[in-house]
Amino acid sequence: MLPEFRLEKFFSEWEFQARHHLTASDAESCALGEILDDPAELLNMRLGYIPSQGTPELREAIAATYSRVLPDQVLAFCGAEEGLYCAMHALLDREDHAIVTVPNYQAMEELPLSLCGQVSGLTLRAENGWDLDLGELGALLRPNTRLLAVNFPNNPTGKVISQARWAQLLEIVRERKIWLFSDEVYRGLERDSGHILPQAADVYERALSLNVLSKAYGLPGLRIGWIACQDRDLLEKMLKVKHYLSICNSGPAELIATRTLQQGARLLERNRRLAVENLKLWRQFFSEHPGQFEWWEPEGACVAFPRYLGQDGVENWCRRLLNQAGVLFLPSSIYESRLGTVPRDRFRLGYGRRGLAEGLAALRAFMRVR
Repeated sequence: MLPEFRLEKFFSEWEFQARHHLTASDAESCALGEILDDPAELLNMRLGYIPSQGTPELREAIAATYSRVLPDQVLAFCGAEEGLYCAMHALLDREDHAIVTVPNYQAMEELPLSLCGQVSGLTLRAENGWDLDLGELGALLRPNTRLLAVNFPNNPTGKVISQARWAQLLEIVRERKIWLFSDEVYRGLERDSGHILPQAADVYERALSLNVLSKAYGLPGLRIGWIACQDRDLLEKMLKVKHYLSICNSGPAELIATRTLQQGARLLERNRRLAVENLKLWRQFFSEHPGQFEWWEPEGACVAFPRYLGQDGVENWCRRLLNQAGVLFLPSSIYESRLGTVPRDRFRLGYGRRGLAEGLAALRAFMRVR
C-alpha cells in the first residue's frame, strides 16, 4: 500500500483555510471567457465518452508544442498524476532499478518504490546550487538500471540545469538505453530563454515528457495532462493502465485544453511576466531580513526553497505564521524522502499568482512583532 501523500494531505487541510496562500505551486489562473472565443461551442457540446488517448484535436494541439513529436505519440491523462502513475506501471518490474532526483513530488519516488525493489535517490544539494551531479549519477548506475526520473525546472527549488549538463545527461542514458522520465510541468516560466531545456521526448527516443495545464498554464481545474513519447509500444502499455483508472478525460475539459494550447504562447508569456514581477517582490523581502533567511534565486518554475535561520526552526515558524497571520508556507518536512536527504530548514514559497503584495504585507507585519 502506498504511504500517505504528505503534500496533498497538508493542502487538503490548509489550502482553502489560510488567508494568504504564499506557497502555491501553480501560476495565475484565468476564466473561461479568456480562453473560449465562442462559449456556445462548450454549451452545445454533448457529454458523452471521448477517446481514451485524448481527442485528435487535443493531441494535435499538444504535439504542436514539440518540435518532433507527432499527435499519435501523445497520450492525454487526467492531470499529471495519472500520467506519472501509468508510466511507472508500464515501465517498471521487480527486477528493475530506478533512479529518482531528490527533492521531488512524492509520487515520483513512491511509485517506483512500490513497483521495483531497487530505487536510488540522486540528490540535488543546496551547497551545489541544487545542481545535478553527473558523477553521482554515474556512481548510482547499475546493470539493471531501467529508469532515470528527473524534474527541471525543479519543484520545490526552481532549479534548471544548464544546457550542457542536460546534453551530458542525455548522452549517459542513451549510451545505456535507460528510459528517461522528464517532469516538465514548469517549462515556459523560465526568466532567461537560455534556460529553456529541449523537451526530452523531442531529443531522445526512450524519453517520456510529462506536462500538464495545471502549473505553467495556471489551469489546475481542468485536470488535463499528457505524456509525449516517441515509443508507441510504451504508449500503448500506458493506455492499458489508464483503462483501469479514468478511462477517458472529460470532454469539456479537453475542448478547453485544446483552445488553451492553441493560444498557449500568450498564456505562458503572461504568467512568465507575472512571475518575474513577483520574484522582484520576494527579492526585496529577503533583502530586508538578511539574518533571518538565506535566499537562493530560482531559475525557473514559480516556486522557490529558501532557508529559515531562526532558532525556533522552520516547522514552528510556519505553524505560528499560519495560526497568527494566516500565511501559508510548506515546511521542508513535506519533502522528506526515503531516497535522500532534504534540508530540514527550508520552506517552499510560490510566486506565480496575483495578490502577492497583500500576503507579503501580512508576512512583514508578523516579522515585525515576532
